[in-house]
This record gives sequence, C-alpha cells and structure tokens, in this order.
Amino acid sequence: MTKAERTREFIIAQSAPLFNTKGIAGTSMSDILEVTNLAKGSLYVHFENKEDLSHAVVDYHLAKLGEAVSTEMNKEATAKGKLFAYIDTLADTLNPPLEGGCPMLNFGMEADDTDEVIRKKLNDAIERAQQDLAGIIRKGIAAGEFQGDWDAKEFATKMFALVEGGIMMSRIAGNNKAMKVIARSLKKEIEENET
Repeated sequence: MTKAERTREFIIAQSAPLFNTKGIAGTSMSDILEVTNLAKGSLYVHFENKEDLSHAVVDYHLAKLGEAVSTEMNKEATAKGKLFAYIDTLADTLNPPLEGGCPMLNFGMEADDTDEVIRKKLNDAIERAQQDLAGIIRKGIAAGEFQGDWDAKEFATKMFALVEGGIMMSRIAGNNKAMKVIARSLKKEIEENET
C-alpha cells in the first residue's frame, strides 16, 4: 500500500464513526479535519468533496458490518446456529458492532431521497444480506436440519426487516426491549421449522 493509499484509508477510518453517528448532512468538513488532524488541502488531495468521502465511508461501514456478522456466523456449524448468531450479533442495539449503530439503517434513511449512489449501495447490501440468509436456510433444508417446505426467501426477508426494525425501535427507545421480543420471535420460528 502506498503512502497515499494509507492516508486515504486513514481518512475513511477516522471519519467513518462521525458519519455513522452524526449523519452525512450533520458531518462537516471541519469535523473531518479535526478527527484526522489533516490540513484541508491534504483532505482534498484524496477526496474531491464530502460526497465523495461519504461514498467511501458507506463502503467501509458495509464491509465492517459484514465482517462483524460473518465472523460470528462462521463460528457456528449448523444453519440454525448461523441464523441465531446473525440475530445475536445485531440484538444488543445499545452496544452495536459499529460505533453509531447499523449503517444500513442510518445511511438508508438519510440517503434514500438525497443520494442515489448511497441508496444503490445500501439496496445492494440489503439484497445480499437477504440472499445470504436464504442460502443458509436452503443449506439447512438440504442437510435435513430444516423442513423442506420452509420458504427460505420469505423468511430471510422477514428476518432482515424485523432485525432492522428492532434496531430502530430499540435505539429510539434507548433500551433493547423491542429487540428482545423480535429476537425471541425469530428464534421461535426458526426452531418451529426444524425437522
């Protein structure tokens, strides 16, 4: 990695928590300069503008979130264990895997009407997450772990939506009550579809 590439990565990593906590509109260039301790000119050598940086930050956050969830899911040998790990990794909304909470939720609500590039990145990530969850269920069906008539795609969509909705409800309430109900309900449905 060249010095320029290292500097670019440093800027993204240092400013990412700001964007995820304060939002894209709420993060100023002066905030970014403060956390990176760089001169304004140095910042603009690596990023054309704040929008350019925000696109790189969204990619960074989506990769980090994917790594955090995959790491926990990969510790499990069974399809049920992997689905439970997905839920558990995201269930403690007051101590999320990434500072500021779920970037899909945070950036999605802000960018859905304002930034087509970010909206597309998030939509692609959401579709991948649902495909991955459905794939786990299909493997569980093929292994005889789950009932053969379980609609993997439908449950993956429901699971993703409920987890994201639970994150929103719990973070707004300042407690995990809603997420605990959702996690319990999802786990019960998973267990009801075991063979």
